[in-house]
Amino acid sequence: MDPAADTAAAPPQPPAAPTLLDPDEITRRLAQQLPSWRYQDRQLLRDYRTSGWPATLMVANAIAQLAEAAWHHPELLLGYAQVQVRLSTHDAGGVTGRDLALAGRIEQVLLWPAEAGSLLAAAPDAKRLIVG
Repeated sequence: MDPAADTAAAPPQPPAAPTLLDPDEITRRLAQQLPSWRYQDRQLLRDYRTSGWPATLMVANAIAQLAEAAWHHPELLLGYAQVQVRLSTHDAGGVTGRDLALAGRIEQVLLWPAEAGSLLAAAPDAKRLIVG
């Protein structure tokens, strides 16, 4: 029997369960890296104010794309001009490094400024998606 065939047939092992972070560590890292986010009820929370319903939907879709790519899915609460993001790692029962990493990526993408004079500058009459 070919030993390589046995190795190829073995099913992939699931990743190790993420490590739950201590609330003090979460608070410290939020203060340093993500000051607009807060820790409450064993989850990370962020409220975004948008310029209206179309912007709310675009923000929700951007978050959904990032979450799907990371295979880590937040809860989103949508209103006319607001999006609330709630992140936790369900199988760990609270906040892990995965939540902080996804929060950072969401923040980076949603608040990315198209700068005047750059090759990717926003249209002069474009509304900002995030207003607060």
